[in-house]
Amino acid sequence: MISNGMEEIKPGAVYTTAETQQLLKVSKSTIKRLLKRGLIRANKIGGQYRILGHELLMLLSPELERKAARQYFKLKHNIVRKINKW
Repeated sequence: MISNGMEEIKPGAVYTTAETQQLLKVSKSTIKRLLKRGLIRANKIGGQYRILGHELLMLLSPELERKAARQYFKLKHNIVRKINKW
């Protein structure tokens, strides 16, 4: 988890655009631009965007995301290998 000084961004949490704006300390137009360019992936529900904390963490720390992905695939490979032995 990454803290922005005030609040911690939780990977599994769901944030509105207003909450995301506060967490990232950016303007409303910046959030719109990030969404439009696909730098933050979001789901639109009832006409409003919902953004996973995981997406914000990827934006703030892509290296952390790559490290987590490598660990996941390493674990997955080990599990598949053990299952195939059975």
